This record gives sequence, structure tokens and C-alpha cells, in this order.
Amino acid sequence: MSNSLDLLKATGTVVVSDSGDFESIDTYKPQDATTNPSLILAAANKPQYARIIDAAVEYGRKKGGSVDQQADAALDSLLVEFGKEILAIIPGRVSTEVDARLSFDKEGTKAKAKELIALYESVGIKKERILIKIASTWEGIQAARELERDDGIHCNLTLLFGFGQAVACAEAGVTLISPFVGRILDYYKKKNPNANYEGDEDPGVQSVKTIFNYYKQHGYKTIVMGASFRNVGEIKALAGVDFLTISPALLDELKKSNDQVPKKLDADFAAQGQPIKKVSYIDNEPEFRWALLEDSMAFEKLHEGIKKFAEDGQTLKDLLKKKLSA
Repeated sequence: MSNSLDLLKATGTVVVSDSGDFESIDTYKPQDATTNPSLILAAANKPQYARIIDAAVEYGRKKGGSVDQQADAALDSLLVEFGKEILAIIPGRVSTEVDARLSFDKEGTKAKAKELIALYESVGIKKERILIKIASTWEGIQAARELERDDGIHCNLTLLFGFGQAVACAEAGVTLISPFVGRILDYYKKKNPNANYEGDEDPGVQSVKTIFNYYKQHGYKTIVMGASFRNVGEIKALAGVDFLTISPALLDELKKSNDQVPKKLDADFAAQGQPIKKVSYIDNEPEFRWALLEDSMAFEKLHEGIKKFAEDGQTLKDLLKKKLSA
């Protein structure tokens, strides 16, 4: 009998592992993998990954400069080394995140993306196997637009919570978006702790369904990849969506279950379903910012997420600085 993970894959959804812990990834046979500063920090604190930390520190020393400059170089190397190890296991692509402190700096984001791609190429990994993760701010979306169009660098727009962000990403022609299902749920549970938000009633699930249907109706090619899940119910409610990136704990739960996973989303059905009015933010920064400001949940969670990723990135950098100074 097929397990729930196999049944999820059978709906047409591409399963992606959301982890920096590459030793656990192969168990679930995902196509792709995603990382972020928080996931890399968690993995980097495990003793089995000490060799990767040491290699990154050595890279930083060779680059020279101040301790800060060496730590920045070591951090980039660390992200790429984890990505390289993951790509040796999976057949598809890995997502590597730009420093969250660049979330409001278009040119800085572009420069860092190109640096990461160059680092991957220096270790034999072609850019076609990399998705550069960028926060879904106005600046991030415009950086991704130019990276995709001018440099052929594929982007994963992360920390996406609002419909306006999704529209702007599709218009920018980005490869993939990562709407954060669980963090949307967190927001509404905090506001209404006694509400029933299971399955199709989950506001994060509803958000992804709306985005998926909108993209299919209006012919956008951007991949919708649900992310940041709190339970397998959310995952099952999105069976059939393009991609889902899932933590090892929830992948394990799915693998150990024999529950049915019926297909809930279908591109052809979505394209012919209840019409969703087309809107546009292309080259209209004021309208985008106003739409984001009016969506209190999206505004709050975007900035909260950027701050958390930046803090974890700084913790990683401090760990590397300590080793560089030893």
C-alpha cells in the first residue's frame, strides 16, 4: 500500500525538502530542496557538519580583509557548501537565500545573487540548478525581475503572505514563489484563538488556493510552492498545487501514514473556474506598497520574517567570526 507521501506525489505536486540537514533529505526522495538562514543555523550547530563550517572558515581566511569581510565571505561559502551537498543528493534545484538585510536594497540583492551564483559555478554547479531566494518586498521583486530577465538567474520569492505580492511576482516573471501557509495561520490563530482553522478553513491554505487559481486563469508560468506548514492537514488540503516544500518532521509523518491524499487543486479546473479579476502592479510601486500596507497580516509577517532571517544570519556570521578570530 502506498504511503501518504507517495500519494501526495501522485497528485502531481512536486515534493521539496525544507531543510539544511542534508543527511536526512534522501530518505524522502524530494525533487528539490529549500534552505534559509534559520535552517542552515540549525544544521550548522550539529557536530556532523563541523567539516563544512571549517571549510567555510578557511575560505574566509583566504579571501582576506577585515574579520567582518572574512566572515561575510565565509558565510557565503557556508551557504554554497550546504547547497552543493544537497545537490549531490537531489535531482533538481536548491534554493539559497540572499542576506535578509538586503531586502530593501535592489542593487545589493542583485550583486549578492550574482556572487552566490559565481561561488556555485566555482565548485562546478551550474546556475540552472540554483534558485536564489529573495524576500517579496518591492525591491526584492524588482531585483528578481532583472536577474531573471538580464542574467538568466532563477529566483524563489520568499516571505510571501499577500495576494498583491503574488501578483507582482508573477508580473516580474519570477520562476517560483513561496507563500508561507503556516505563518498566515499563526497570525489568524493569534487573533482568533478559538476559531476552527482546519483543512480548507485554514487561511494560509485559502491564500495559496487563490494565488494558484489566479495564476492558472491568467496564464502566469510562475510556480506556486506552498511553504511553512504547521501540520499535514494543510499539506493535504493543497494536494495538486505545483510544489510544496515540507520540513523533515512532516515528511516523516506523511511517509508513516497510509491515509488517502485526494487531489484538491487542478490547473485545468482552476483556469476554467470562478473568474478572479486581473490586477496589476507592474511599474506601479505606490499601488503595490498601498496594497501591502492595507493587508495588515502580510505587512506584519513580511517584516517579522525579514527580521528573524536577518537575526539568524547574524548569529551564523558571529559563529564564523569567533572561529576566524580563534
